[in-house]
Amino acid sequence: MILSKNLNHLGTETAFAVSKEAKAVFQSGKKIYPFHLGDINMKTPMSIREATIRYMNDNKNGYCPSEGVARLREMLAYDIGKKRNVNYEIDNVIIQPGGKPTIWKFLATVMNKGDEVLYPNPGYPIYESQIRYQGGVPIPYGYVDTGSGFKIDIDKLISSITPKTTALIYNNYQNPVSASSSKEEIELLAKLCIENDLWVLSDDAYYEIRYSDTPPLSIAAIPGMRERTVILYTFSKRFAMTGWRIGASVGPKQIIKQITRLNINDESCTNHFIQCALADALDGIDAEAKVILSELKYRRDLSVKYLNSIAGLSLPTPDSTFYLFINITKLMNNKGYDDLEQFRIDALNSTGVSFCTRNHFGTPRANEKLKYIRFAYSGINESNIKEGLTKFKNWVEN
Repeated sequence: MILSKNLNHLGTETAFAVSKEAKAVFQSGKKIYPFHLGDINMKTPMSIREATIRYMNDNKNGYCPSEGVARLREMLAYDIGKKRNVNYEIDNVIIQPGGKPTIWKFLATVMNKGDEVLYPNPGYPIYESQIRYQGGVPIPYGYVDTGSGFKIDIDKLISSITPKTTALIYNNYQNPVSASSSKEEIELLAKLCIENDLWVLSDDAYYEIRYSDTPPLSIAAIPGMRERTVILYTFSKRFAMTGWRIGASVGPKQIIKQITRLNINDESCTNHFIQCALADALDGIDAEAKVILSELKYRRDLSVKYLNSIAGLSLPTPDSTFYLFINITKLMNNKGYDDLEQFRIDALNSTGVSFCTRNHFGTPRANEKLKYIRFAYSGINESNIKEGLTKFKNWVEN
C-alpha cells in the first residue's frame, strides 16, 4: 500500500514533540517544569463554563450552520472590528474549530501551486508546513534583535518579493519572539502589500495578550488593507480556552464565502453549544479576561526577574504574548556548548526544565549565528517558576 507523497511536505508543531520528551522524563520519576508549550493552566471564565453547560442541557448538540451561529458571528464582527477600528458585518465572519484552520483555509483559498508565500521565521511552524503541503513555496523573512526587542528585517522581506509572491503571513504580537510592530512598521508592510497586490493573513492569536496601555494596532485598519486581509482570531489565549477548539476567520466577504465551502467539506460546522455559550458570555466578559491577563503579567515579570539573575543573560521585558525569546549565545559559550539541541536536552535531563529552542520555529537561516531558546510562562504557576528557574540557574552557572 502506498501513501500520498504530499505527506513528505507536512511538518508538525514541534512544541508537542518536546512535550513527549518531557513526559518521558517525568515518567522516569523526575519533576518537570513545563516552559515548552503555550498552553494555559488557568480556568476558563465561569460565565463561559456555566453557559456551556446550560446550552448542552438545552439540546444545542446538533448541527448548526457551517458559517457558525449567527448571533456569535454578529458579536464577533462588532467586537473584532471595534478593537481594530475596522467595520465588519456578519458576512465577514466565519467560525472555525480553533485558530489553525484559518491558516490552511486561507492558503487553500488564495494560493495556487507554485505560488510564493512570505512567512515569519522564526515563527509558528504550521505556516511553513501548510504552504509546502498545499504546493506553495515558503519564503521566510526574519527579525532583527535590537537589544530591547525585535523588529522585522524589512530589507530581507523586500528583497524576497517576486512576481510569484501571492501572500504575506504576518503575526503581530508574535510567537515566539514576542515582537510588537510599531505604527511605522505596520504602515510599511501595508504599503508593500498594496504595491505588490498581496493577500495578507494577519495571525491575531495574541492580539489581546498585551500588558501595556498602548492601543493595539491592526494591519487591517490601514487604508486599502481591509479588502486584502484575513484575520485569524481565536478564543484560546484571551479566555484560556486552548482545549475548547474554537476561533474564527474574519475578512473580505469573497474570501469568507469560499472558506464556508471548505468548512462544509471539512468539519461541517464548529461545536454548536460552545458557540451559543460564547454568544451569551462575550458581552461583559472583559473583567474575567483581565484576571487571566493579570496573572500572565505577574508570571512574565517573575520569569524575567529570575532569568536576568543568571550570569550571561540580559532579557528585555516584552509587551505582548506569553513567551520569552532568550539569547543564550554567551551562556552556551560559558558552559562549553555549541549545539543548541544538546543544551536543551541536557537542561531537561539535569533540571527538569523543559523549553523549546529557536530550531523549533522554522529552519534557521544560513546567516544566523546567535542562539535562542523560548520559554512559555502561561502553563506554569508561581512556585514552579521560582523552583524551576532556580534549578536552571544553578545548572547553568555551575
